[in-house]
Order: sequence, then C-alpha cells, then structure tokens
Amino acid sequence: MSSPFYLTTTLPYVNSDPHVGFALEIVHADIAARYHKLCGDDVFFNTGTDEHGIKIYRKALEEGKDPQKYVDEYAEKFRALKEKLDLYPDLHFIRTTDANHKAAAQEFWRRCLKKGDIYKKDYQLKYCVGCELEKTDSELVDGRCPIHQNLEIELINEENYFFRWSRYQKELLLLYKRQPDLVVPDFRFNEIKKFVKTGLEDFSISRLKKKMPWGVSVPDDEDHVMFVWFDALINYISTLGWPEDEANFTKFWGTVEHPNSIQMAGKDQIRQQAAMWQAMLMSAGLPPSKQILIHGFINVGGQKMSKSLGNVIDPIAIVDEYGADALRYYLARHIHPFEDSDFTVAKFKESYNAHLANGLGNLVSRVARMQVMFISDRLKSVDESRYPLVLDKYPQIKAFIDAFEINQATDEIWKLVSGLDQRIQNKEPFRFAGQDNLKGKIAKQEISELVLRVYDIATLLKPLMPSTSKEIQKLLTEPDKIAALFPRKE
Repeated sequence: MSSPFYLTTTLPYVNSDPHVGFALEIVHADIAARYHKLCGDDVFFNTGTDEHGIKIYRKALEEGKDPQKYVDEYAEKFRALKEKLDLYPDLHFIRTTDANHKAAAQEFWRRCLKKGDIYKKDYQLKYCVGCELEKTDSELVDGRCPIHQNLEIELINEENYFFRWSRYQKELLLLYKRQPDLVVPDFRFNEIKKFVKTGLEDFSISRLKKKMPWGVSVPDDEDHVMFVWFDALINYISTLGWPEDEANFTKFWGTVEHPNSIQMAGKDQIRQQAAMWQAMLMSAGLPPSKQILIHGFINVGGQKMSKSLGNVIDPIAIVDEYGADALRYYLARHIHPFEDSDFTVAKFKESYNAHLANGLGNLVSRVARMQVMFISDRLKSVDESRYPLVLDKYPQIKAFIDAFEINQATDEIWKLVSGLDQRIQNKEPFRFAGQDNLKGKIAKQEISELVLRVYDIATLLKPLMPSTSKEIQKLLTEPDKIAALFPRKE
C-alpha cells in the first residue's frame, strides 16, 4: 500500500560553490527517496538554496553584483547537481527568493505574531556571521566561534524583532518525550535535550533594512527584513504549497498526531532544526517534524575542509573524471551517516579500483561473458517492479536502509559481490560448461544461477547507483554488448 514519504535536505547557503559535504547530504537523502519510491511510496523529496542573509549580501557587494543576480548564478550551480549526481527525477528544488516562499514566510510570521510570540526590543549580541547565529560567551573559544575560527565575532546593537523561544522549553521537552526517535542518532538527541533543559533565550528574527536590506520583508514593517534562519527554515513547508495547498501539506507534512516529515541536516544545525524550528512550528499551530537525521562532517586527511587550507573537495570534478555513481558509491559506503568521516582523493581512487573496477565491474564482466559463451536462454527485459521482491530476499539490507544506515546496507551488497566472486573461484563453471555431459549441464546451471544473482545485485543497487544498475541489467539482457563498467584508473 502506497504511503506518503516526505524528505528534505537543508538548503545550502549560496555563498560558495557546492562541496563534497553537501554532496554527502543530498546523495544520502536521494538514496532514501529512491528506495521509498521503489518500495511503492508516494515520495516528495525537497532541496534547494538558502539565498538571504548578511554573508550573501556582503559577498555580492564584494563582487560588485546585485544580490539577486549573485544568488541566481549560484542557485544554478546547485540546481545542476541534480544531473551531475544523478538525483531523483522528481526532485523539488525551492529557492528562498521564490515569490511563493516569501509569501509563506510572511504568513508564518503573522501566525507567530498573532500567538504573541514576536515582539520588538533593543539589544546587543555577539554574532557569528559564519553560522548566522548569535553566540554566548560559553560557546566561544578564545573569543571566536569554534566552527568559524577564521571569522571575528561581531557585536550587533540595534532594535530587532524577537521570537519568544523561552516560552517553549516545556513544550519542546514534552515533544522529545513523546517522540523518542525525533533526532537520530541518540547522542545528538541527548545534546539538544541537554541544551533545552538548561533554559532557552529568545532569539532575534529580524534585521534593520537600512543595515542589511537583503531578506524577506517583515509584514507591515518596511524597516525590517526577516533574519535568515527564520525565513530559511520555512522552506520545508512552503515547498509543499503551504498555506494555500492545505491538502498537500497535510498529506506529506502530516498532523500533530501523525507527523510525517523527515529532515536531514549537519551536526552544526541541530539547534536550528530540533529546537528553533520545532518551537516555531508550535507557535504557528503546525505539526512537528517526524524525524531529524543529523550527519557528521567530512574531514580531509584528518583536517576540516576549508578554503584557507585549500583542501575543499569539488564533487563535480570527481564526477567528471569517475562518473556520478562512483562518487555515490563512496559516499554511501565509506562516509558514515551520523559520524565524522575522512575523505581524500587517494582513498577515493583506491576504493574505486578495488571495489568498483576490480570488484563489481570485474564480476559483471565475467558473468556476462560466461553467459554469452555458454547460455542460449537470455533474461527478459528489465522488470522495474522487482525491487521489493528482491529486497525481501535480503532483509538485513532492508533493515539497514530503513534505519538510514546507508553504509551498512552498501557493505551487505558488496558482501554479495565478494561471495559471487568466491563462488566462481571455487566452482570454476567456465571450465566445464562447454562439455556435453553431466558436468557441463551442472556448470551451465551454475552460470544461469550466477546471472540471476548478479541481476539481484543490480536491482539492489537501484537506489544507490541508478545508472550502474541499469547498465548491469542491460548487459545481462543484451549480453552481446559487453563493456567495462568501471575502467581502472592508474
């Protein structure tokens, strides 16, 4: 039975080119979206670009560009990831400069204002431009944000609108108790529960337009624009057509009793996703999220990726040389879904040769050649409905994907690859299949079985490596057109 499945990534900030860290998030999300679609669910998969805020405004001024023109250019770079990373065909792409998103943000503001959760006051705060968040002294290390050590903390002193976050401590803690799997993994959930228990302070949700004009205008106050985080988080529901399309919103976002939305985000955004956004939803009278999946960072050779270190990895360059599925494979199998992981081009290349060129690619080539030489019967054309049936044979893979343990699911598939390689080594059906006797008959039966098992592997790879899956199935149904799936890289 088809069920609505809603999944969203965070929206990357368009102040720099896409890097492999966001590729990780979008690929892991894409695997989950494709998996649920193949299982028969009605999938709504959302991503896009976060285009307001002081970082973008300053960057546009530095380059002498109108902010809208600046974000238009970068939004297209992120939109291009759909083709480059071979993402879900029906992927929804929202921009926070879209007219419908701005209207939704303003309606959301009005509802929070009506609830009495928005007020104006003068204040002074310490502000990290990198995080686009205010910081307390306890959060700073040597006077700087621990995440953005290269940026000086700025002091802001002005009149702004505030959101009454302090009102929602009790309600958030009740939410966490009512939904014990709201945040995954558990240690991240413990972090946010501990944070909320210590008490919440109201946070600023606007900026004076005369100082920072690039943002969504505050309703009925032309002197202010919305703070970037307040505006950006609302994309999760504006993409569904909220508030106009109530039916679509309820179908995919869910209800208070049955929340349905799943969000993916990095570990630096747990406060925004699991506490700020949930309180904002409560204020606007909307259902909470169902689950928030928090992933770690990608380090490079043990160091954090940064422009200053010159170690930022460009996913587009990797795709151009190795193909989208090679990168998707590496991110799926070798980057942990919830903890920090290391990525170097040398490790990537080593894995490509060992597990794709010499592993999967070699297995498919051997089996396809044996099929051509010894088997007269051919597999029929590809059956797109087979995925759930094949998945039922491998319940451990299903369990891992259901738990978003993408790396372990991929490990299980490669155990099948290694197992078939070993089976060929042990039985050597190619030695006997040409004989017109019982040994030859048994060997041909073995080759037919190998073809079916490789076809199963191709089917299991559909959400992880969609193009490779199709290519393997094509080789097995049209085996006279054998070609190397993954040419070895020297």
